[in-house]
This record gives sequence, structure tokens and C-alpha cells, in this order.
Amino acid sequence: MRQNAREPERRSRSGRLEDAIGNTPLVPLRRIAGGATVLVKLEGLNPSGSVKARAALEIVRAAERAGQLGAGRTLLDSSSGNTGIAYAMLCAERGVACEICVPANASEERKKLLLAYGATLVITPAAEGSDGAIREARRRAAAEPATYFYADQYNNPANVRAHEEGTGVEIWRQTRGRITHFVAGLGTSGTFVGTGRRLRRMNSAVRLIAVQPASPFHGIEGLKHMPTAIVPGIFDATLADETLAVATEEAQEMARRLGREEGLLAGASGGANVAAALRVAASAPRDSLIVTVLPDGGDRYLSEPWLTGGGAA
Repeated sequence: MRQNAREPERRSRSGRLEDAIGNTPLVPLRRIAGGATVLVKLEGLNPSGSVKARAALEIVRAAERAGQLGAGRTLLDSSSGNTGIAYAMLCAERGVACEICVPANASEERKKLLLAYGATLVITPAAEGSDGAIREARRRAAAEPATYFYADQYNNPANVRAHEEGTGVEIWRQTRGRITHFVAGLGTSGTFVGTGRRLRRMNSAVRLIAVQPASPFHGIEGLKHMPTAIVPGIFDATLADETLAVATEEAQEMARRLGREEGLLAGASGGANVAAALRVAASAPRDSLIVTVLPDGGDRYLSEPWLTGGGAA
């Protein structure tokens, strides 16, 4: 049953950088979508350049309310890049030290952005992926509990809350309650779980489709192959109506198409989300309204041949 969505809180007039997080545009795919309408939420327009600004802000604010951040403590977490960048931005604004464990195969742009915001990087083995970064962050937090506030984005309920109270409400409002399907990738799973729960409460008929890489070894930064990965504590395995697997090559090809056919620069995770959304659109009734997320922009993957290869004169 549908009910009226509560309007998001008006932004503070304090003029802080974080006040610009959220309320990102929702735009239609006009050239590559066929069948039902597909809308994409442009999360790369958040300060720090990704959807992770939402979760990072909620995690930082919750820690401040609880007295866990401050008094010389360093914010510590693992990240494939985007959440770490958001933490680093928020910590720079607050004068708080930030230390991020990052897999070696994170894009060079992501690592440079972390450094530009003043974060300390701990590089972990590429072969261990995001799980290796998680293990290193846990080791450091356990060894020096007085030094660190371990933000633990994979298990922190504030991650889900950011999307339940923000992203989901925005999508409901922006679609005037007409959304029929929500499609999102699984990394920490905060975006999918939080947004999905909110939309399901607004209309129990909304279908929720999760997206994950097709194999354990993949090149879709930010996403997890749940059957073989450390499963986040915030993940709700009962929520998805369907889970679609997307191969790295399909995700990268779709990211290229988004730039060249829609004018939307996106990373491989955005490509995976759109590839899955187009599959849904091909079989859904034509009056369906499918929403997915571009978690970040393609500008942080410009050194990757899969995005920029071809087209040179």
C-alpha cells in the first residue's frame, strides 16, 4: 500500500560543505534503454564525487554524537576508494586525521584523491581485494583501540540509515511514487538495503533487484561477489526479489556506452547497475519505472584503458 513520503529535511543554512550532500538529480536514459523507462540517480554530483558521501556523513555524525570521534583520535576504515575519499573530505573539514586501508588495485585517481584530501593510505594486496583491506583495518583497530575510531562501514548501521532516510525518500519524491523497480549493486550493501527498505515501506509492490559481479575475481570496483566475500553485517539477504550477476566486461562496456551515447560518465559499478536495469526493462511491462544508481563519475577511472580505449585519431 502506498503512503505519502515525508519530504527530506531542508538543508541547513550554515553553509558547511556537507550541507550539499544528497538531493542528486534523477535523469532518464534516452538512447540505450528500450522497453520500460529507466532513470539513473547521478550520485557523482555529491561532494567528494560519489554516493558514499551519504554514508560517510551519517557515520561521522553518529560518531560525533557518541563522543567516539575527536580528542586526537584518527578515523580508520577500509575502502575500495569512494567511502575513503568521502571520509577524508569530511575529516579535512573537521581537522580530524584519517587513515584508509585501500586495495592496491584501486584506481590511481582514487588513491590520488585520498592523498589530496590529506588521508594516510595503507595499501593492501590487490589479490585480496576489499576483504584484505577489511582485515588490515580490523587488525590496526584491535592493536591500537585508543588511537582509532574504526568507522567499519560494512557493519555500521549508520550506512543503511543514510539511504533509508535520504536516498529512498528522494527517489520516492522524484518519481512521485511511480517507481516500480529499484536496481542497485552490492558492495557494503548500504545503498541497496537502506533505499530498498524505504521504498518497500512506501509501496510493498516495488521490486528490489540486487546486482553483483558474476565471479569472485572481477574488475568492478566497489562491488562484492557475496557468495565468496566477507559478507557485510548490514546486508539483508532476504530483501532482494532477484539478484542479477554482471560480468566485468559487460559492466565496462556499458560504462563506455553511457559516456558515448548518453553523455554520462560512470565507473564500472554504474555500468553494472545500468546493464542489470536494462535487463529488467526488457522484460518488465512498458509502463514500469525502473530506477538505478550511478555511484560515481567516470573521471576517477580515466587512467583505465577499458574506459578510454579506442576513438583516438
